[in-house]
This record gives sequence, structure tokens and C-alpha cells, in this order.
Amino acid sequence: MSRTGVAAVVMTVALAPAWAADEGTAAGVMRAIDARRARHAEVAREIWGFAELGYLEEKSSALLQGELRAAGFEVTSGVAGIPTAFVATWGTGRPVVAFVGEYDALPGLSQAAVPEPKPLVAGGGGHACGHHLLGTASAAAAIATREWLAAARRPGTVRYYGTPAEEGGSGKVYMVRAGLFRDVDAVVAWHPGDRNAVSAGTTLANVGAKFRFRGHSAHASAAPHLGRSALDGVQAMNHMVDMLREHVPADARLHYVITRGGVAPNVVPDFAEVYYMARHADIRVLDDVWERVRKAAEGAALGTGTRVEHEVISAVYNMLPNEALAGVALANLQKVGGVTYTAEERAFAERIRATLGPAAEPLGSEERVRALDTAPGGGSTDLADVSWNVPTVELEAATWVPGTPAHSWQAVASGGTTIGTKGMLVAAKAMALTAVDLFRDPAHLQRGREEFDRRRAGVTYTPRIGDRLPALDYRR
Repeated sequence: MSRTGVAAVVMTVALAPAWAADEGTAAGVMRAIDARRARHAEVAREIWGFAELGYLEEKSSALLQGELRAAGFEVTSGVAGIPTAFVATWGTGRPVVAFVGEYDALPGLSQAAVPEPKPLVAGGGGHACGHHLLGTASAAAAIATREWLAAARRPGTVRYYGTPAEEGGSGKVYMVRAGLFRDVDAVVAWHPGDRNAVSAGTTLANVGAKFRFRGHSAHASAAPHLGRSALDGVQAMNHMVDMLREHVPADARLHYVITRGGVAPNVVPDFAEVYYMARHADIRVLDDVWERVRKAAEGAALGTGTRVEHEVISAVYNMLPNEALAGVALANLQKVGGVTYTAEERAFAERIRATLGPAAEPLGSEERVRALDTAPGGGSTDLADVSWNVPTVELEAATWVPGTPAHSWQAVASGGTTIGTKGMLVAAKAMALTAVDLFRDPAHLQRGREEFDRRRAGVTYTPRIGDRLPALDYRR
């Protein structure tokens, strides 16, 4: 596969020929995506190889911008104070239908596209959540929708949001706060996964922060009484939060990792840092849980004679479902169908499955489309903040071997193969067809807006990141 990197953005994307007179809209949209199948696969594989972490996705962002610019979109980069964020727009007037693209990788999950653990770069990043596929499929859908809108000579605007740092950086939240989604009528989104489905369930609201304790260094043996251990502060906080688990709602989640604990055992650490995340399906419950975590930090500092400060790195809402739009997306996903493996892909999938143990999704399920999924998810996403501001629908396509969990080496491996590409194209087609339906029938948008207003009633959206600037260095 080509490794031309940023130079690839100057490549001209050949537009698919006009649809035949006897060809239906759905068939034409899907054929337009298939006509550029090889290029979409190449772009995704390029980004998979870049494996850039949150807010550092310079090459990935530039590549996607170039693809959209070559397809006729007007691109504005560096939006919301984020160098790798951008907005691409084509068309004029209403409605405005938008796609969102992500392209950040996860740290420490470098992996070759093979069915056994094999890092490409020791300690390097990897696309264990499939964002190389996510950003590319959304771009493919935006381009196909733009072509249909032009051929149909209809008014309306197609927009693509390049959204960095979904993995703990809350990139979309800053873009929402900047007003970039203010005029959008609907957002059509997707996420890689091990199944084909449309979600009308919620996710977990999430807040993450780094708590930094500061004490006094001293010789740990000769003069320990003169030291005040910042690590003691971290450990005391962790102990109190562990006790707190018994006294928060059972479905709340609290997890942490010590990122700095000192440099030598014979030196009392004057600095230590712990990175916390807390989650719950209701942002209002999470607010209360998080305040208690913050108080635990203050108490730990008081008890150990240290000082503590905290920096909120990310904060996202729980997803606001929209069953009206989900029904439109599900009908189109069913029209597209699932993923069919070749014999070689099946052999790869069987080897991956052997590494997973018991799994809910059997091999063969990648060929089917599930019924509407209203169950709450166990993860968090900054797309949720978009959903509290714009009617939003999200679907899932089988880009990973069934049973594969996100954030695993198995997800990175599958995402770098034709299995990932096939699922990506399923998502692109289903999203494009959904957008076309929204342009063709305003009643879909009206029902989506009515449900949105009903579900949001009584809640005033306020970004939980406050007025802070994006944490552009959180992965450095």
C-alpha cells in the first residue's frame, strides 16, 4: 500500500459518472461509493499506518481535507482553536445534513494486520477503535451525498466535520462550544464495531482529569521527616475513591492510572499525578459523583501535607437517542446488508476468534443486520455533546471479527485488512442513503427534531469543559 502520506492530498478524486436513467437512487449512491472503493481503502490504510494520537493527527487530517477539497468541498481548517480540526462544506441553503469523521489512534496499541499479537512499533499507537475507517467512511458518504445533491439539483448543504481527539480529548465538545454545529439540521454518524446495527440507546457521560499533587523532596532515609510525598497524596486519594465505590450508584464507573509516581525510591517525590475518569448514564448523577472525587483529592492533600490541583482533560454528555432518525438509518443499513467474507478472510477471522475466548457475536453474524438497538452502551463519546445540540443518529458496521472488543490489538489487526474495508463501505453506503432520504423527505427531519425537543426538554446544555482551551498536549 502506498505510503505517500500528505502528498496524497493533491490527488484528484475522479467523480463517479452520472447515474443511468433507469438506475434507482439507492443503486446510484451505492455505485458511486463502489466506484471509488480502491481510493477509500487506500486512504483508510494510510491513516491506519499514521496511527496519530489525539490532537496530533496532522497527516491524517490533511489527507482527509485533501480528499474532500478535491471532491469540490470548501474546507476551513484549524477551527475551534484546534490545528487538526476542520469543516468541509458543499452546497447552499437548508437543510444542512452533516457527517462527522474521527481519525485519532490510541497509545500503546501498535499492531500489524496479522491474527496474533505483533506490534509494528514498540509502545506505538494503533487504531484500536477504528477511527481510520470512521473518518474515511464519513468522507466517502459526504462525497456520494454531494454528488447526488448536485445531480438532483436540489437545495441543501452537505457538511463534514473533521473531529480530532475523540479518545479522551473531547474534540467535538470544543467544536460544539464554538458554535460550529449551530445551523445543522441532522448529523449522520457511525462507529466501527463487530456487528451491523443502529443504536437508539444512550452512552455514559464521562469526565476525565489529571490530579497533580505537589510536596517537598527529601532523602527518604536520612531525612524523611522533612519530606512531604506527592505520591502519598495520590495513593491516599486512590484509597478514598476506592472506598467511595461502595457509596455511588452501582452503574457509575470510576477508574484511574498513576501517570507520575516519582523518579527514585530514595527520594521523597515532590510531584505525582493520577489520571481519573468517572462515568454514568446521566450527566446530572455524574456531576455529583465527580464532585465527591474532587473532594477526595482535596482531603488527600490535606492529610498528607501536600497541595493538589486538577486539570479537566475531557468531559462529555451521555448520548441523546433519536429513534425517528434511527428508523431511517436502519432501513438503509438493511438495504445495504452486511459483510461477506472470502475464504481467506474467514481463515483470518477464525484465528482472531481463537484469541478471544467466549464471545457474544458468532462468526457469520457479520452478514446480518441486527434489529434496532436501544440498550445503553458501556462506553463514552464526544458525539454525545453533538446529540444534545443537533438531532443525531449513529450506526455501526462490522469492521472487526465478531466478538472483538474495542481498544484491543485484535481490533487494530482487523481494521488493517479487507475485513475493515468491507465494513467501512457498508457504513459509507448506509450513511449516504440516510442523508439522501433526509434531503428528499423533510418529514424525517421534522420528526427527528420533534423527538429531539421532547427528549431534551427541561435540560439546558452546558459544556462540562467550561471555558478551558483544548488540551492539545494531553497525549504528549
